[in-house]
Amino acid sequence: MKYAVIFLTLLLTACTVGPNYHRPIVQTPESFRAPSPVPAAEAESLADMKWFAVFKDDSLQDLIHTALENNWDLRTAVANVEAERAILGITRANQYPNLTASSTVETTRLSRNGSFALPSSFAASQDRTFGETGLNLLSFEVDIWGRLRRSTEASRANLLAAEENRKAVVTSLVADVATNYFTLRELDYQLDIAQRTLATREESLRLIQTRQAGGVGTLLDLRQGEQLVYTASAAIPDLHQQIEQTENQISLLIANNPGNVARGRGLTEQELPPEVPAGLPSALLERRPDIRAAEEHLVAANANIGVAKAAYFPAISLTGLVSGQSSQLSSLFQGPNAAWNFAPQVSQPIFAGGRIKSGVRLAEAQQRAALAQYEKSIQIAFKEVSDALVAHQRQRESREEQENLVSALRDRRQLAYTRYQGGVDTLLNALDADRDLFQAELALSQTRLNELLSVVQLYKALGGGWQ
Repeated sequence: MKYAVIFLTLLLTACTVGPNYHRPIVQTPESFRAPSPVPAAEAESLADMKWFAVFKDDSLQDLIHTALENNWDLRTAVANVEAERAILGITRANQYPNLTASSTVETTRLSRNGSFALPSSFAASQDRTFGETGLNLLSFEVDIWGRLRRSTEASRANLLAAEENRKAVVTSLVADVATNYFTLRELDYQLDIAQRTLATREESLRLIQTRQAGGVGTLLDLRQGEQLVYTASAAIPDLHQQIEQTENQISLLIANNPGNVARGRGLTEQELPPEVPAGLPSALLERRPDIRAAEEHLVAANANIGVAKAAYFPAISLTGLVSGQSSQLSSLFQGPNAAWNFAPQVSQPIFAGGRIKSGVRLAEAQQRAALAQYEKSIQIAFKEVSDALVAHQRQRESREEQENLVSALRDRRQLAYTRYQGGVDTLLNALDADRDLFQAELALSQTRLNELLSVVQLYKALGGGWQ
C-alpha cells in the first residue's frame, strides 16, 4: 500500500521537460504575385476542386484512377505510413506497465550409485519433478520527466508527416499524369500539323514540277519545293519517337508495361476552368501537404529536445513478481510455496563525458534545421504559385497573339501561291510563307500546351489533387 501511494504521488507530480511546440509565426503576403493579382478577399481557390472536376477528359480520368491504384511511389508512401503507425504503437507501449507470465516444469532422475547417492530409505523414488510459475505483475518506468511522452509525441508527429507525404505523392502523381497526357495530345497535334503540311507541300511540289515541265519553272524552284517536302517529312519520325516515349512514361506512372495509351479529347478540345482563382495565401499553409509534413517534422524535432534533456534526470523503474516453487505440482500454488518480489530502482547519471549535453545540442540543432526547412517550404510554395499564375496569364496572352499570327500567315500563304500560279510573284515568296506558317502552327501548338500545363502546375502548387 505504501508503494502504491508513492507511485500515485509521483504520477501526479510528473512534469515534462523540453519546450512545448508552438507554430512559428509566418508573415504571409496579402495576395499572390501575378500580373493581375487576385483580391485578398477572394477565398475561393482552384485547389478546392476535386481533380476529376478540373480534368474532364474521360481518358485522362481513367489514367489518373489507374495511377492512384497501382503507382509504385504511392504504394511505397502508403507502406511508409503503416510503418510509422507501427513505430508509434511500439513507442507508446513503453508508457504502460508490461505484464508477462512464465512457467517451467523440470523432471530429473537421481542415481542410487552416484557421487551423492540417496538410499531408498531417504528417497523412495529416484524421479524428482520441480515446478515453477511466475507472473511479472509490474515492469514499468515512471515517466516523471516526460521522456516517454516526448518520444510518443515525436513518433506521432512522424506518423502525421508520413501521411502528409502520402498526400504530396498523390498531388504530384495527379499532376504528372495530366502533364504527360497533355504533352502526348500536343505531340499528336504536332504530328497532325506535320502530316497536313507534308500533304500540302507535296501538292505544291507537283505544281512546281508541272510548271517546270512547261518551261515556266526553274530547277531552283524544284529544289526549293523538294526542300520543304523533306523538311516536313523529316519531322514526322521524330514526332513518332516523342509520342511513343511519352506513352512509355505514362505507362510507368500507371504501373503498366510500355504500350499504347488511349486518347480522349484533342489538344484544342481540352476543357479547363475558365477562371483559376488562387485563394488566400494563408490557406496555402493548411492545404499543401509538403508544408504540413515539414511542420510535423518540426514538431518531432521539438519533442526530441525533451527526450534528450530527460537524460539529465533520474530514471525510476518499478518491477514486481509473484511466483510459486514446489517439488510437487499439486502443491505449486499453496501458501508455503509462494514467492514475491518488488524492486524499485533509481538510476542517476553522474559522469557521462559530455554525452548528455552533446545529445541535447544535437537535438536543438536538428530542431533549428527542421525550422529552416519548414520556412523554406513555405517560401517555395509561394514562389511556385506565383510562377504558375504568371505563366498562366502570360501564356494565355501569348496564345491569343499566336493565333492571330497563324491566321495572318494562312492568308499570306494562300495569297502567295495564288500570285505565283498567276505568274505575278516569285516562288520564293510562296515558299517563305509556307515555311513561316509551318513554324507558327508548331509554336501555337506548344503555346496551347504551355497554357494547359500552367493550370496543372497551379493546381499542384496550390495543394490540390490529394482530396
